[in-house]
Amino acid sequence: MKNKLILIFSLLISFAIFSQENKQSFSLQEAIDYALENNRTSKNASRDIDAAYKQKWETIATGLPQLNAGIDYQDFIKQQIQVIPADAFGGPKGELAAIEFSVKQNVNASATLSQLIFDGSYLVGLQSAKVFLEISKNAKIKTDLEVRKAVINAYGNVLLVEESLKILERNKTALEKNVDEITKIFENGLEEEESVEQLKITLSGVKSSLNNTRRLKKVAYQMLNMNLGIDIENPTVLTDNLEILTAQNLNLNFLNTPFSIENTIDYRIAENDRTSKELLVKLEKSKALPTMSTFLSGGYLSYSDNFDFLNTDQKYYGFGVFGINLKIPVFSSGLRSASTQRAKINLEKAKDDLTETEQRLKLQIETAKSDYQFSIEEYANKKENLNLAERIEQKNQTKFFEGIGSSFELRQAQIQLYTAQQEFLQAMLDVINNKAALETIINEVD
Repeated sequence: MKNKLILIFSLLISFAIFSQENKQSFSLQEAIDYALENNRTSKNASRDIDAAYKQKWETIATGLPQLNAGIDYQDFIKQQIQVIPADAFGGPKGELAAIEFSVKQNVNASATLSQLIFDGSYLVGLQSAKVFLEISKNAKIKTDLEVRKAVINAYGNVLLVEESLKILERNKTALEKNVDEITKIFENGLEEEESVEQLKITLSGVKSSLNNTRRLKKVAYQMLNMNLGIDIENPTVLTDNLEILTAQNLNLNFLNTPFSIENTIDYRIAENDRTSKELLVKLEKSKALPTMSTFLSGGYLSYSDNFDFLNTDQKYYGFGVFGINLKIPVFSSGLRSASTQRAKINLEKAKDDLTETEQRLKLQIETAKSDYQFSIEEYANKKENLNLAERIEQKNQTKFFEGIGSSFELRQAQIQLYTAQQEFLQAMLDVINNKAALETIINEVD
């Protein structure tokens, strides 16, 4: 029995140590840096860049010398018969003779060296590979910006839930004390039952909000973990708090920071699309140009009725050939022309999309600026409202217990206070999130 207790105790200690090792702590900046390395979407965007580099080399390699070798072996299980006039070999005239011209087995070992000399589509392909790489890099930047914003939002939501829990716990404790006090007064006949019921209604609402917030806490941590790229059940500790982060993001001067639409990632992506459409027009036009390539091929042939090809005395007959291939497009029944016109239409669409993106970005930036400035103003407003609501609730509580105020007035003051508390927390979170949204649009990230 003693050995069992020791074993159980050891397992509990090991589990506790293991849990501590898995616990991870993050400031907001640490969480962003960690997510940019470990978020699954961000990692896949990095892999896309690696794949684009490989595709670029694939394109380059098609225009470099190509060497291919092969060995062909044939064994005629039933040899083919050729029928010829018998008199060709001294036989009777007018009769046919069945002859086997080939030996039963043969081997052909050859190698071919080929080189592309000119191909318009290859030149366009080289340009396209470079553009595709740039598209992948811009997609990575866009992904990282979105991951950064998602982490900020998720981090802020966790802090909001944590602060809400603290406030709701304090409100619950204060209300329970009030209910106990008013219940005793009622039992002594000095207060009406309605007063007790009013406070119980308020307490019930706070308890319900507290229970819901506790459930939301788990979801908020899981959402943060998912954005960080770690298991959603992993224990995570946040070292920043909502008030400090809000103070760090209160910066009206940021609204006057100069920026260029052309430097935003969404504009660059739209520009990439236009460039790719221009290359598609070039590609279709290049199909009307001739293509030229050269090749050098050589090898050995051997024949035998038996498999004697590995014998040292087996005869092999060499051959070699050099050639140039020239293909000249002559007539395609309008196919190339239609393809070129279609590519030009898509290019015009891409140009309009670029203009549309520019206009949309200007509108989004102005909207984001307005939202950020409004959130700063709302933060100051909600902070003042909270101070007023606290004083009003304290006055009504004093008046109520002194017998000069009603329970209804107290309940209204308490509900007003609780609303102001949540609005103030939300106002702090809005400052953080709206600044992150503006930074994401204009691509101004440190």
